Amino acid sequence: MLRGAIIGLGNVALHGHLPGWLSRRDVEIVAVSDTDPARRAIWAEQLPHARWYGEGERLLSDASLDFIDICTPPSSHATLIREALTRRLHVLCEKPLVGSLDDLRTLVAHATAANRVLHTVHNWHHAPIVRQTRTLVADGAIGRVTGVLWHTLRTRPAAAAADNWRVDPAIAGGGVLTDHGWHVCYILQRWIGAPPIAVNATLETRRHVSWPVEDTATLRVRFPDATAEVLLTWASDERRNWAQLTGETGTIEIVDDTLLLRRATGEQRWSFASGLSDGSQHPDWFHSVADQFLGEMSGAASDGANLAEASVCVEVEALARESHRRGGEDLPLSWARSLASRRRELSI
Repeated sequence: MLRGAIIGLGNVALHGHLPGWLSRRDVEIVAVSDTDPARRAIWAEQLPHARWYGEGERLLSDASLDFIDICTPPSSHATLIREALTRRLHVLCEKPLVGSLDDLRTLVAHATAANRVLHTVHNWHHAPIVRQTRTLVADGAIGRVTGVLWHTLRTRPAAAAADNWRVDPAIAGGGVLTDHGWHVCYILQRWIGAPPIAVNATLETRRHVSWPVEDTATLRVRFPDATAEVLLTWASDERRNWAQLTGETGTIEIVDDTLLLRRATGEQRWSFASGLSDGSQHPDWFHSVADQFLGEMSGAASDGANLAEASVCVEVEALARESHRRGGEDLPLSWARSLASRRRELSI
C-alpha cells in the first residue's frame, strides 16, 4: 500500500483527484493540507483517518509518505515540488507544472538526481473523444497530420473554491493561455507525433478589461511537418470546444461530444457521453492519470515522456508571451525540444 498526501483542497482535488484515489486498493491518502481551515470539515468527512496540516511545507517535513499530489494554485508549485524531491518523494502535480524555464531546469535536475518521478496531470489525454482521435491518427485514418485548428471558447474562467485566483497573475502566472493553453500543447504533441519547433502569439483582453491577465490568446505553433492554429478565450458568448485535424487523406473534426472522420470513401461519426467543455474537474479522466503516475513510480513506464511533454508546454507558454511582447515574432523552441527528443535517455 502506497502512502500519499494531497496538498491543496480546492475543487480539482475534491471533485477530481480524491474520487480517483479513494477508488484504489493500492493507495492510501494519509495526509492532507490547505491554508484555509474552513475546508478541514469537508475533508474530515471524506478522509477521516488522514492527518490534517495547515501548511504543505509542514506536511512534507512531518508525514511518512511515498508521494504527494499537488493541487495548489500555480505560484506554489515550484517550491512544493523542490521540497518534495529533496525529501525523495515522488510528485504528481496539477498543470501548469511551473511557470518558468529556470524553475523547470532546476526541478528536472532535482528529479533526476533524486531518482524520483515528477509527473504532471495531463488528464485531457484520457478524455474518450481525445483517445479515439489519437487511435484514428495512429491507425493512419487520415494519413500524416499536416494541420490542426483548435478553439477553446469560454465565457469566464472555471470557478475556484475561494476567490478566483485564475485572474490574479501573482498566483496564476497568466490568464487563459496559462489555464487552457497547457492542455492544447500536450494534446498537439501527441496528435502530431513530434514536439513543436516554433511559436508566435498575440494576447488580448477583449471583454474582461478589469482583469490584469489576458482573456484571449491566439497562437500559431509550428511543427516539423505540420502547423497548429489555436484560439483560446474567456470572452466568448458560448462554452464550446472545437478542433479539426487535417491529414494527407482526410480530416477529423471534434465538436465537444461528437467526432467526425471524413475521407474520400465517406464519413464516420462517433458520439460520446460527455464533451471536452463539460465541467472542469473530469474525475473519470483521473484514473488513467493515476495509473500512469504509479506505473512510473514502479518503473513500469519510466521513459520520462510525461516530463518531456510538460517541459515543452512550459517553453511554449514562455515563448508565446515573449512573442506577444515582440509583436507576434516567430520564436524557436530549444531546451524543451531537446529534452523531448532525448526523453528515453532521461532517468527519473
